[in-house]
Amino acid sequence: MKPTLSLSLQFADKRHRDQLPRHKVARWLKAALESDAELTVRIVDAEEGQALNRDYRQKDYATNVLTFDYTQEPVVMADLILCAPVVEREAQEQHKDLVAHYAHMLVHGALHAQGWDHLEDDEAQAMEQREREIMAALGFDDPYATN
Repeated sequence: MKPTLSLSLQFADKRHRDQLPRHKVARWLKAALESDAELTVRIVDAEEGQALNRDYRQKDYATNVLTFDYTQEPVVMADLILCAPVVEREAQEQHKDLVAHYAHMLVHGALHAQGWDHLEDDEAQAMEQREREIMAALGFDDPYATN
């Protein structure tokens, strides 16, 4: 049985709202879920992204995605914060489609919410391989391929 998803989608930064319709965001997240989940996805500007990264990770810059995971069982509960200007800049620098990069960041964040990590090399390889599989199943190119 496929996992269920309760999704709250928020746009504090509305610049990419039309590229992130709720049904697509839900589809991308569901593809990464191994159990039922209650997720909030918040698209933020650089100021909010930097403040959250600074306050919770002690890193004073905006990053592409932050995952605040609260529980993993019996239901995954997490907030995924995506910083619109960072995601947009990375997509341009890496010559990637913006929507594909958002999909990848959502998949990446959803995996973090379920306990996946990439601090150690073996963890990183396993997580990246899982991301490749999910993205391929969704019809996207390998997010780690170099252009």
